[in-house]
Amino acid sequence: MKKISADDLRKMYIDFFVSKGHCQISGASLIPENDPTVLFTTAGMHPLVPYILGAEHPQGKRLTDYQKCIRTGDIDSVGDPHHLTFFEMLGNWSLGDYFKEEAIEYSYEFLTKVLEIDPEKISVTVFAGDAEVPRDEVAAKKWESLGIPKERIYYKGREDNWWGPAGETGPCGPDSEMFYDTGREKCGPDCQPGCSCGKYFEIWNDVFMGYKKESDGTYHEMERKCIDTGMGIERTVAVLNGKKSVYETEIFSGLLRGIESLCGKKYGDDEEYDKSMRIIADHTRTSVFILGDQKGIAPSNVGQGYILRRLIRRAIRHAKKLGIDKPFLSDLSKIVINQYGEAYPELKEHVEFIDKELVKEEEKFSDTLVKGEREFAKMLPNLLKGNSRVISGRLAFKLYDTYGFPIELTEELAKENGFSVDIKGFNEAFSKHQELSRAGAEQQFKGGLADHSEQTTALHTATHLLHAALRKVLGTHVGQKGSNITAERLRFDFTHPEPMTKEQIKEVEDLVNEQIKRDLKVTVETMTLEEAREAGAIAFFDSKYGEKVTVYTIGDFSKEVCGGPHVTHTGDMGHFRILKEQSSSAGVRRIKAVLEK
Repeated sequence: MKKISADDLRKMYIDFFVSKGHCQISGASLIPENDPTVLFTTAGMHPLVPYILGAEHPQGKRLTDYQKCIRTGDIDSVGDPHHLTFFEMLGNWSLGDYFKEEAIEYSYEFLTKVLEIDPEKISVTVFAGDAEVPRDEVAAKKWESLGIPKERIYYKGREDNWWGPAGETGPCGPDSEMFYDTGREKCGPDCQPGCSCGKYFEIWNDVFMGYKKESDGTYHEMERKCIDTGMGIERTVAVLNGKKSVYETEIFSGLLRGIESLCGKKYGDDEEYDKSMRIIADHTRTSVFILGDQKGIAPSNVGQGYILRRLIRRAIRHAKKLGIDKPFLSDLSKIVINQYGEAYPELKEHVEFIDKELVKEEEKFSDTLVKGEREFAKMLPNLLKGNSRVISGRLAFKLYDTYGFPIELTEELAKENGFSVDIKGFNEAFSKHQELSRAGAEQQFKGGLADHSEQTTALHTATHLLHAALRKVLGTHVGQKGSNITAERLRFDFTHPEPMTKEQIKEVEDLVNEQIKRDLKVTVETMTLEEAREAGAIAFFDSKYGEKVTVYTIGDFSKEVCGGPHVTHTGDMGHFRILKEQSSSAGVRRIKAVLEK
């Protein structure tokens, strides 16, 4: 089995699938476009949902890429040897071209021929079937024909081997997961792929989207079947190099060395220090990618900016545990940019912004700590009047949740004043908060990825009209920073240095409604990125040189690079009304609007 780096794996994967007739496409922004259900791009398939749902991709039916991803549901678990917030996902897709058997063949060939993994070390899982969808014997037989014996083919239920649909209805299907046997002893007689003991390491997942779930809960086979696969770079590099943890790979070696030089401690000497080092390494890497994204998110108190602020501040707290008492994130960010700048050139392009925001946030957090100490001082007289010398968990959590004041510092201040802290009560309050947050996130995810209903399609088209109108009224400095669409309303973020006047809001509103009344035709063309630029199309050009893109033109009013969906003409969209114009972050304004029938 080959021992390879992340850069090696990225190149080998792309080269392999290009040799199999796949077109390499550019990875998308970390900030999902027109998706109200998640804060960040969570998987390689996320940006491709419109094409999985039926839209034609400008690059064809066979695609491959590497995609930066963030998952935030387990931020507080980061610190153990395995959890990450940022990760890279390799993927290949068939959009109505090849299906199950070919996908499995490609997976097996890449694992055993390119990566040279011993076939004896591979186990797989397939869908066991249920009342709605039959057992996946096609996948099982294919694996068996390639040499995987029956005893290493495991049938599992819907909770393990089924994907989707993204919303209540839509494309979905069984999947087949591939596991590497690390050679450890089984933890018991029931130990099999999916067990958490560490014997089996999942390295790849092939999803066979061959079904559509209907609103009545039934499933039927689709004529246009799709393949979606995913392989995590960090996990696979760990496996290929015989490491028990992703933090033991070259992916994190530079960051960990940087942290060691800052604190004078060595990774591997003390588990408590190791945990803090892992948190700093992961959170720094993730923060740099959010700040360096094409859409340049800055720390704030809402949405993606809040997650970024939380990551930065958690890294700073753990740096203090290691004895780092000076600004350090700027130094560590340079390690990340040097490591990933070739694969993700946007990091180099945004180096000044990354540095400025990290320095500013470290300064702000210092102010936060001062405020937290002040709040504690305000509470102290009342605490001293009471008979108890224990600060309640509820009060400690309030300092943490409301003021961002770390529990460790609350304990220190309490001790200085003759108090202890009810840590059990704090942990209970914290766990309750986590459960509510996780439930909210799960509900958000269950809401579906891109909802292509008639109403959201009209609202998406309205964002194009709004974008063009804003540029005409405010100036060509206006550029889209993000959008969020539900079935009820659109939200559109754009660059502009000051609040809009009432007159400007009305002028934009009138311009949009004028185009709707004109019943403009919406046309779509496929062209190269350079041709799109020459044609005057506006967009955040995430695509690489020479790559084909889809350009939507609305009459003589708007021309944008976009993946869809859109109405065919504007006449039936309804009356456009702006509900609110407000600040989103520094230099970015936000408009919320509706279409009224």
